[in-house]
Amino acid sequence: MNFAKWQHYLRAQLFQALHKDEAAIISYKLTLQAAPEFARAAACIGFIHAKRGDFAAAAPHFLQATQIDPGDADIHFNLGYVYDKLGKYQEALQAFDTVLRLSPKFDRAWYGKGMCHAALGDHRAAAAALLEAATLQPMNPHAWYALGMAHHHLHEPERVKEIILQLNRFDPRMTRQLIHETERSDLSYLVHDLI
Repeated sequence: MNFAKWQHYLRAQLFQALHKDEAAIISYKLTLQAAPEFARAAACIGFIHAKRGDFAAAAPHFLQATQIDPGDADIHFNLGYVYDKLGKYQEALQAFDTVLRLSPKFDRAWYGKGMCHAALGDHRAAAAALLEAATLQPMNPHAWYALGMAHHHLHEPERVKEIILQLNRFDPRMTRQLIHETERSDLSYLVHDLI
């Protein structure tokens, strides 16, 4: 058993629980020195930076973690997430594709992929990915909203209407927002009673 690895890692976890992030980062780095194959320590450093909103600092740590453990879908997802936040949509798409190769039903990766395609202006690919996300998580209003917006950009009003009707079944407030953004005032009667 690698006692140094666990000593540093558990100390890092304690520091992180006490919100002593700098001390936690130091201990996670010591963990990696003692056990370079321990992807979780690299990912934890990435989480600390991401939690602070410092996505540029988080990305190399998540990348390091994916190189250590290329079969961990969650780590690839986190890498895609930070790339998305940095506006590096092609890199994010690569990470999300890796997630989906490893775990095809990872709904958040489908959503992330759809949002990246939308940001790149590829609304057809966005709609396909967002439909997967909405199918896997049928009560996710953000996926349905983004899917509606993708079809709006594709000039498919009947599909937008179908999505609005579906979304209205469980999230009237998000429905109102989608009606407004897609300029579907003909469907305002669905949410007229909302304040």
